[in-house]
Amino acid sequence: MMRVIGAGLPRTGTASMKAALEQLGFGPCYHMFEVMTHPDHVDRWLQAASGAAPDWDRVMAGYRSCQDWPASFFWKELAEAYPRAKVVLTVRDPHRWYTSFRWLTSQAGFRRIDTEEVPDAVRPSLEGMRRLEPLLERCGRETFDGWRFGTDLSEAAALDGFHRLVARVREAIPADRLLVFDVREGWEPLCRFLDVDVPGTPFPHLNERDVMAGMFRRMVREGRLPELFTAGS
Repeated sequence: MMRVIGAGLPRTGTASMKAALEQLGFGPCYHMFEVMTHPDHVDRWLQAASGAAPDWDRVMAGYRSCQDWPASFFWKELAEAYPRAKVVLTVRDPHRWYTSFRWLTSQAGFRRIDTEEVPDAVRPSLEGMRRLEPLLERCGRETFDGWRFGTDLSEAAALDGFHRLVARVREAIPADRLLVFDVREGWEPLCRFLDVDVPGTPFPHLNERDVMAGMFRRMVREGRLPELFTAGS
């Protein structure tokens, strides 16, 4: 059963949040990386690509929290499906976010890799990501007013989408159920919101750009999938 729903856009500290939530006992946490490590999960999501309502219990089976696309794109639907779950909207400086998000989408790493040239162990993961493209197209189109995933996104359009999302989440989710959170704030506000003790270890600030770049390097050169996060079912 979902206990924490992430509503933030990619590149707003979602990898750090995944690690933090799992450390706090709210794992496994669903993140885009889960699609990489479980390519069969793509079938759970494809119904949503056309706008149909998926079976959320099936999509989120085995997970207690979520962050990042594709899950965070459906923050409202998930909040309705799991009314007892709390919602965390991750944010950061919008201009710095845009630079990072533009880098991610310009890389389109899984599109650049020839699946015939990668080790057999990782080929299903790359093929799964390509099958997920229709849903990623929908995420980009509806978040950024018609933008197509993989094409250049202007800063003006990106910031409009960023601020529009923040406003929509604030309007839809009651204040006592919502935390608007910058991962630079560390453990205290997050733990207070989730009513758990503050760990004695530093907050896991992960550089998502380095994580993503390293992930693709290991997949292509070594045939290894990401090992940074707790595996779900």
